[in-house]
Amino acid sequence: MQALESAINVFQKILAAAPAQLSRFTDADVSVASAPGHWSRKEILGHLLDSAANNHHRFVRAQYQGELAMPGYTQEKWVSTQHYKDRTWKDLVEFWTAYNRHLLHLIQRVPAQHLQIPCRIGDDQPVTLEFLMIDYVDHLRHHWNQIQAALTPSPQNDEVPK
Repeated sequence: MQALESAINVFQKILAAAPAQLSRFTDADVSVASAPGHWSRKEILGHLLDSAANNHHRFVRAQYQGELAMPGYTQEKWVSTQHYKDRTWKDLVEFWTAYNRHLLHLIQRVPAQHLQIPCRIGDDQPVTLEFLMIDYVDHLRHHWNQIQAALTPSPQNDEVPK
């Protein structure tokens, strides 16, 4: 439970900082990939939207099903199919922020007795609902730091602590 509380704290910090920090950048700043074969910052944020959508289903379904088995998702196909590079940065930031505020709200209200519900994603070994929620925040933090490192002269200033 302490690990989940720590993840919630990190999630809150990211959500408090993200809108102002992300809105500093223009579409031009975020539309170019850092290297060939890599996603642009728009596509990374889009990937985080895909992660939010997939995990939203997991967090809700596990609680009322009592056990969860869901397919994984092919992140490359999700990003390319949704054409995030064609969206405005402002729209992506607003959507990502609102969706993640809702997920934070949801995570904060999961009853303790549901945290140990087994969840199987794709062919992976079962994990608990609590693990999925912590992993979601770790994944978010990883990509948040990627976006910040690529866009700010001093990425260590905007990194979210562990």
